[in-house]
Amino acid sequence: MATQQTATEQSLIKKVWQLADVLAGVGIGYTDYITQLTYLLFLKMDDESTNTFGETSAIPEGYRWADLIDLDGYDLTEQYERTLSKLSEQENLIGTIYTKAQNKIDKPVYLKKVISMINEENWLIMDGDVKGAIYENILEKNGSDKKSGAGQYFTPRSLIQAMVDVTRPQITETVCDPACGTGGFLLAAYDYMKSQSQDKTKRKFLREEALHGIDNTALVVTLASMNLYLHGIGTERSPILCQDSLEKAPDKLVDVVLANPPFGTRPAGSVEINRDDFYTETSNNQLNFLQHIMSLLKDGGRAAVVLPDNVLFEGGSGEIIRKKLLEDFNLHTILRLPTGIFYANGVKANVLFFVKGSKTNSIWYYDYRTNIKHTLVTKKMTRANLDDFVACYNADNIDARNETYNAETNPNGRWRKFDVEDILRRDKTSLDITWIKQTSDDADYTLPELMEIIQEKSENIKTAVDELVSLLSNIKE
Repeated sequence: MATQQTATEQSLIKKVWQLADVLAGVGIGYTDYITQLTYLLFLKMDDESTNTFGETSAIPEGYRWADLIDLDGYDLTEQYERTLSKLSEQENLIGTIYTKAQNKIDKPVYLKKVISMINEENWLIMDGDVKGAIYENILEKNGSDKKSGAGQYFTPRSLIQAMVDVTRPQITETVCDPACGTGGFLLAAYDYMKSQSQDKTKRKFLREEALHGIDNTALVVTLASMNLYLHGIGTERSPILCQDSLEKAPDKLVDVVLANPPFGTRPAGSVEINRDDFYTETSNNQLNFLQHIMSLLKDGGRAAVVLPDNVLFEGGSGEIIRKKLLEDFNLHTILRLPTGIFYANGVKANVLFFVKGSKTNSIWYYDYRTNIKHTLVTKKMTRANLDDFVACYNADNIDARNETYNAETNPNGRWRKFDVEDILRRDKTSLDITWIKQTSDDADYTLPELMEIIQEKSENIKTAVDELVSLLSNIKE
């Protein structure tokens, strides 16, 4: 059965991407293609539900799959555009899936190709894990396409899995990702929680109430909602909201936060942040998300959050927030991550693990950065690479941890404890701590790895130059 499912997945993924390449050749980008695929796939599954299983259609009459399938030419594009407009006005799940929906395949012949491909399959009879796996693979492959820019919405699955494995969300708890992208953290939490009980009430709570995601990009909300829907989550009302998490204090507090907030400064044109629940004002997006997450947790709630290096050492607002994090939260663990694991180039990041309501006495660091090499193409980080961290974390009893670092016998041990009093004496209360001697150099890389690194650095330079040119063009002589 597993072999048959794998064959189905691979066959459909291959078909989807063959068509993607055809459309890319005529100027239809991968992200636009996947968005239209999502809109059409939902219509097809609604049609299957109605005709195969006798369910009542959730789609208004005149805007269903049957109203598209026999059309050609401009009659097809006009009907499709009317359908998107109508469905974007609906409530609940449909309105979320079709948030700000627009047709990006304006040539009828190519729209017809996508519709015909979807029509060849019976999607509802596939197991939810199969449908979900197909869709997640499509999303991940789209994210790896640097031209699409979709990589910003992705966290490596291996890292997500490790974060969930040590945070251990329970089936009766609420889990939130306030910058959810395409829903990777929520899906990993769901997979971890769903096997904990067969109780119908608990499982219904898990599917309909436990998970919450927020993103401020309509496209991403569409993809995340569909991603969860294909896994059987939020089949009536999507757990994903399209809004700016930072605009206001949270309405409800949650038990667990799993997140990788967007890096960089707050986008131009965003609503100004003025929140009484924040400790300090800053334009730093990551510091604001960290403050938001600190507010979002219930007392005793726990968080695992991916944050860039500057959060560990930046002065001013950064130091104010770090001190509050140490005073009012138990920041018990920091996982230091290597470069080469994110689709965004050259990112240096960490995972901060903390619990609300008790102060920090000591912080345990796991250095998975120094002398660690990963690339996205030739040496991807896997879940197995983080097995030692998970073992050291000792989620069964974090008070019974043991250092692998020893000044005399193992000075390069990656797992080390630091007392909070020592950290508070550091300049700017910096949490940016390393102790392992750097030994690797370019000679340790294979030729393909070196070429990948060179290409990444070249792209970083080009991006920086483009941004500089843009800035200079706005300066009046």
